Amino acid sequence: MAEAFNFELVSPERLLVSEKVTEVVIPATLGEMTVLANHAPTMTTIKPGVVSVKLASGQVTKYVVFGGFADILPTGCTLLAESAVPASELTHATLQKRIETTQAEINHAQNDEHKTKLEQFLAELTHLNGVVNPA
Repeated sequence: MAEAFNFELVSPERLLVSEKVTEVVIPATLGEMTVLANHAPTMTTIKPGVVSVKLASGQVTKYVVFGGFADILPTGCTLLAESAVPASELTHATLQKRIETTQAEINHAQNDEHKTKLEQFLAELTHLNGVVNPA
């Protein structure tokens, strides 16, 4: 049996998870990352995507995050999300509204750097829309 470690998923709205887990898969900015017990200390940024959490009981729960960062230590992992919801609670309409808001922000971006970041965020949201709400 895999060794358990502490995991917390926190957003400004609420604490979504604070449990003993055996595995967490996070959408790190540079690629998907699996965290297990005794992981090397790491801090990474998070892009919009799905976080898969395997509880010590074996149950797997998924959450959708919209950016943030993860602090990983050998004894635990804390993911501080800009915004997060259980995947089961995310609706197509909610995600579509985020996409439309980001498109509007792109049209009003003050400089190229900001516009480029918003376009990347939009691409990630659009990809997430296909993953969470397949056609």
